Amino acid sequence: MHRPVVSTMGAAALVAAGLSATTSAHAASGELTLCWAAWDPANALVQLSKDFEAQSGVKMNFEFVPWPNFADRILNELNSGGKLCDLLIGDSQWLGGSAENGYYVKLNDFFDQEGISMGDFAPAAVNAYSTWPKGTPNYWALPAMGDANGWVYRRDWFERADLQEEFKAKTGRDLAPPKTWVELKETAEFFQGREIDGKTVYGAAIFTERGSEGITMGATSALYSYGFQYENTPGQYDMEGAVNSDNAVAGLEMYKSLYECCTPPGYTDSYMGEGLDAFKSGQVAMMMNWFAFWPGMYKDENVGGDRIGFFVNPAQVNPASTLGGQGISVVASTDNKEAALEYIKWFAQPEVQKQWWALGGYAVHNAVLEDPGFKDSQPFAADFLVAMQDVKDFWQEPAYAQLLQAMQKRLHDYIVADQGTAKEALDKLISDWTEVFEDEGKL
Repeated sequence: MHRPVVSTMGAAALVAAGLSATTSAHAASGELTLCWAAWDPANALVQLSKDFEAQSGVKMNFEFVPWPNFADRILNELNSGGKLCDLLIGDSQWLGGSAENGYYVKLNDFFDQEGISMGDFAPAAVNAYSTWPKGTPNYWALPAMGDANGWVYRRDWFERADLQEEFKAKTGRDLAPPKTWVELKETAEFFQGREIDGKTVYGAAIFTERGSEGITMGATSALYSYGFQYENTPGQYDMEGAVNSDNAVAGLEMYKSLYECCTPPGYTDSYMGEGLDAFKSGQVAMMMNWFAFWPGMYKDENVGGDRIGFFVNPAQVNPASTLGGQGISVVASTDNKEAALEYIKWFAQPEVQKQWWALGGYAVHNAVLEDPGFKDSQPFAADFLVAMQDVKDFWQEPAYAQLLQAMQKRLHDYIVADQGTAKEALDKLISDWTEVFEDEGKL
């Protein structure tokens, strides 16, 4: 444990940051451990949190778990009432179970006491990252990391005059970022197997991973765009005609056709890391992945800078993007609740949120998003704003893990293993989910 030496300038900084010298000293009761996934934004948070350490006297420790192991490791910790995490940036899908099982501290009274308004954050982010039950003002997290599934493309390839001319002759349209899934497939087919700079390249890197959540996060990017819904009536679990609608079937068929026509060889179990590897090594013209990776992609020495561009998930029936991102919660089993709440208070401040964006985190505070210069602050900032207006999330039910496992199986069996039809896969998924909700007493 250490306490900062507060100079006159330091005291002024504490007041400016919303932590009085008295509050800071009171909070300086030891150490906090913040748990999250191991990825680029986590490194940015370490840098950001140095200011909190300096202002509060609380030492920040971090437990970052690789994405493939993140859910198992942290959910086991929560289920066992462990003391590893004082603060947790947990996936949006965990909210229902964590709220109903008492794993997170409900934050409503604290927000009221400290004047923290959820109206200061993007509405879609608050709904996705903070609330349970959905549609109610019951808050279990502060929006921490906005994210959505988007696309990056080889702008230098798209702008080559010879390729532009050939594409125009073939399709009648300009070689440009696709605006629909039909255009996306057409563009991917154009690049598939083509030789560029002496190297065979492929159309697109998409998500096909079976073990955790990958193929669901990828395929829903097409499904949502085609009009897929989980329920006909929110909160009623009436899935027939929504999950397996004609539009949903068309969306799933499109995703499978993109996988079959236009991905690199052997691309049967790919997620975030495999997509990044494929794009950075110059194998693909386009890559599906999370906005969280775009700062690193833009800085990449081999394919970054002016060589790449970004676009939002293509629309078809309607604009939609698969939601990523997380909220930050205080773990109920912590012995350091007061200091953890001080971190939440500090993190919620507009100036801290602006610094969070500057370092590579995806702030969803209105002070950041509504700044006149935001759209031009990064080459992907304008697309991020568009994506976050139309995000859709997976079930946030307490039984989300069983629901996710079922969807992973049905999608992978159809898309990658080539079993049955899209309609059959979605019909089976409804059957799987109906059984889960019956066991939960919700049907």
